[in-house]
Amino acid sequence: MGESQNETLKGRSVMPSLTVDDLQRSVDFFSALGFEVEDRWEDAGVLLGVMLRAGGIGLGLSQDDGKKGRDRQKGVGMRLYIEADDDIDAVAARGKSAGLVLTREPHDTEWGTRAFEVTEPSGFLLTIASPASRGK
Repeated sequence: MGESQNETLKGRSVMPSLTVDDLQRSVDFFSALGFEVEDRWEDAGVLLGVMLRAGGIGLGLSQDDGKKGRDRQKGVGMRLYIEADDDIDAVAARGKSAGLVLTREPHDTEWGTRAFEVTEPSGFLLTIASPASRGK
C-alpha cells in the first residue's frame, strides 16, 4: 500500500448519493424537511435523479433501476446525521405537518444537542440535530 503519510485529508464537504425505491416519494420526503431540488436528470421524460440542497448540504437521489433486485433492503448499517442551524422542533413540526412520521420525537441528547429521527421511504435513517443552545 505504500508509505504511510501523517497528513490528513482536508475535506470540505461530503455529498452522499442514495439509490431509492420511489424517487418522487423520496424527493417529497426531503422537501418536507426543507431540502430543495437543485438539479434534476431525466431521460425521455422519466425522472432518473436529483441533486438536493439544504443550506450547505448536498444530497443526491437516484431511482433504483431494479438490476440488483427490486425489493433489496436499503440503508442497512448507515445513518445520515445532519446538523442544522434551524430550530429542530420547528423542522420536525414542519415535516410532521407534511405527513412525515417521526421515528423519534425531538429530544435533548446526552451529548448536548436537540435531535429527532426519521426514516426515509426507502429505509435510510436520518437524525437531524443541532446544539440545544441554537434552537432556544
